[in-house]
Amino acid sequence: MKIIVCVKQVPDTTEVRLDPKTNTLIRDGVPSIINPDDKAGVEAVLRIKDEYPNTHVTVLSMGPPQAEDALRETLAMGADEAILLSDRAFGGADTWATSTTIAAGLKNVGDYDLIVTGRQAIDGDTAQVGPQIAEHLGLPQVSYAEGLELIDENTIHVKRQFEDRYHKVEIKTPCVITALAELAEPRYMTVSGVFDAYEKDIAVWGLDDIKEHLNIDHIGLKGSPTKVKKSYAKEGKGAGIKMTDLSADEAAKAIVSKLEEKFII
Repeated sequence: MKIIVCVKQVPDTTEVRLDPKTNTLIRDGVPSIINPDDKAGVEAVLRIKDEYPNTHVTVLSMGPPQAEDALRETLAMGADEAILLSDRAFGGADTWATSTTIAAGLKNVGDYDLIVTGRQAIDGDTAQVGPQIAEHLGLPQVSYAEGLELIDENTIHVKRQFEDRYHKVEIKTPCVITALAELAEPRYMTVSGVFDAYEKDIAVWGLDDIKEHLNIDHIGLKGSPTKVKKSYAKEGKGAGIKMTDLSADEAAKAIVSKLEEKFII
């Protein structure tokens, strides 16, 4: 079985700062990590590989050259090979342009039974790229996966998180599944795994390598229909007003009065 996991290197969001002049993220000096949902997806497929040793796991990422660090971490965890899509032409992409580029990379890989992505990236929280990849490739998909069971090479059972319950979905391969962080607790890298990871070559594909699968009008900043008007840090909220020793009727009148004062009602 051939499985591809799509991962993204993201800034550690506890360290994120914004440039007050450009309203963009300041990435210099900010530590980077593998997106948690993506890493859970890596672990989930590595567990399949543990059970079925003939499984081949490829990890694919789109990003700048330093994203190789994230890919080597997945190799150290046990993935078989890694591919980085990196080209200035891909820069500034929104979810549509990103998914278009990644789908082209997956077409360039050619042969796969299962594609796993994270539900969403912590630096965007859109949850759009995985489903968009499935649409670009014309594949069935299950999102918000919290459980994954391989029945055979052609059938997968997915426990899908829903608002107030779970769905158990049977899906045929090839397909796309988007993983929640709760899907699997990632394993630690081993010392031997780290050494092996740095002995492996990471394939780096640019625009010329995948352009036969692309409409270049739909990639990068120019091909992104979404434009960010402004970014800003989350502002702290005031302490508010606390009212005590009110009866139920008095509390209701006080709330209505405040709503009227703010022109909410």
